[in-house]
Amino acid sequence: MKISATIITLNEERNIGRCIQSLQGVADEIIVLDSFSTDRTEEICKEAGVRFEQRKWEGYSASKNYLNSLATYDYILSLDADEALDEDLRKAILKVKDDAHPGVYSVNRITNYCGKWIRHGGWYPDVKVRLFPKKGSEWVGAHVHEELEYPNDLDEQQLEGHLEHYSYYSFEEHRERADKYSALTAAKFYEQGKRVGVMKPYLSAIGRFIGMYFVKKGILDGRMGFKIALISAQSNVFKYKELLRLQREKAS
Repeated sequence: MKISATIITLNEERNIGRCIQSLQGVADEIIVLDSFSTDRTEEICKEAGVRFEQRKWEGYSASKNYLNSLATYDYILSLDADEALDEDLRKAILKVKDDAHPGVYSVNRITNYCGKWIRHGGWYPDVKVRLFPKKGSEWVGAHVHEELEYPNDLDEQQLEGHLEHYSYYSFEEHRERADKYSALTAAKFYEQGKRVGVMKPYLSAIGRFIGMYFVKKGILDGRMGFKIALISAQSNVFKYKELLRLQREKAS
């Protein structure tokens, strides 16, 4: 089995080198699809000798599907620029390549949050399909949280090791990106016909904090667990306030 590794980027100079390095010796080709970065992303990719393409951003699913179409080989290993294979996962993928058994393969992602590995709060375990056949597989989802659809006659197997996710380097960055995703989710909810009342933002935020920090034991991750639950709750307020704004705007 030969593997095409695929990565989408936009201003990922602090992450992309680590991602590419983790794929060396595992992937038979590495393709980066960039949305016209203005930092050193292009320079780093070209220095690493990977295939580098640029295209206007059209959303996560559309970008990843276009990137899949560029793949030379029958199997695709899809990574984000802020992810990297640990050594155990590298070995597991190499074993799959030797066995050449048709299937789809999931990985367990572990997140590094402001320098700390997070193991609770609903962030871990975080199992995602990332190694799959090119033929018959497609990313779906118009706004955010794209999902992979793949042939249903294939067995799914989880690989050993971890996909290391270097998510946020500061609390401010987390809040900014969380609000960005919340706005996209609000737009998706509105298009789906979902409507909410004025208390929804606050009730949802309280439920989110209690669920992440207490029920899912984010408290065991210390200060970082508290900050993750707090920012997630704040972004829930933002999400439903944005949905309320869309409701008022379209009604007027």
